[in-house]
Amino acid sequence: MSLSKKGYELEVQDSFGDDRLNERLWLPCYLPHWSSRQASRPRYALHDGMLHLRIDQDQQPWCPEFDGWLRVSSLQTALVTGQHRWRDGLVVREAQPDVALYTPRYGLFELRARALDHPANMVSLWMIGTGDVPEHSAEICVFEIFGRDAHRAHARVGMGVHPFGDPAIEDEFSLEDVAIDVTEFHSYAVEWTADQVAFYIDESPIKLVCQSPAYPMQLMLGLYEFADGPKLPQSEEYPKEFVVDLFRGYRRRP
Repeated sequence: MSLSKKGYELEVQDSFGDDRLNERLWLPCYLPHWSSRQASRPRYALHDGMLHLRIDQDQQPWCPEFDGWLRVSSLQTALVTGQHRWRDGLVVREAQPDVALYTPRYGLFELRARALDHPANMVSLWMIGTGDVPEHSAEICVFEIFGRDAHRAHARVGMGVHPFGDPAIEDEFSLEDVAIDVTEFHSYAVEWTADQVAFYIDESPIKLVCQSPAYPMQLMLGLYEFADGPKLPQSEEYPKEFVVDLFRGYRRRP
């Protein structure tokens, strides 16, 4: 059954039409407590009504102490120091003030974007619990696309839920083969209710998860680049760009 917005009302929208980032919705950083605001600051540009998240050739890893040579340009809609403990041994290196710009509990969320097919890159939209308590830490991965999984006529798109520190959630994630060219614009959406999470691409149903985090979550929108060592990739293809032209968040009408 195709995606329906019946019963929903628009709560937030960003069509990226201004020449400055909407900082009432997005924080320009990526989990900065594990690194720093400066090191996790994204590279991006706004023009032609689109957000261009970039990885530049001279960009440094966001957190080499804990995440190796991963380079990231990412935005998020809230921040709590210590949130998203994705591995053991993490230590807060720069405490941050708590910020909650947009932390919905249930709703419908959609992003229209153009991915890239370089094998070193990945793009994604995901939701995480704010981590105000350790159990509020599950993830809803709306979509993630590795460039190595992108082909002209089809791609493998990751989607599902991860528990992290939430004992009420079981890991339920998969790569779905979808007959689209992800380097063209497509819409990726999730409908999150108290009972389930449904995933859509171009308003067509792709996956249904019959479990649901039961607390507010924030959004994470990012471009990643992976490398095997300290030498930064040398290429004439820089900057790498993840291009987004629309984000919308809906809530249930009272």
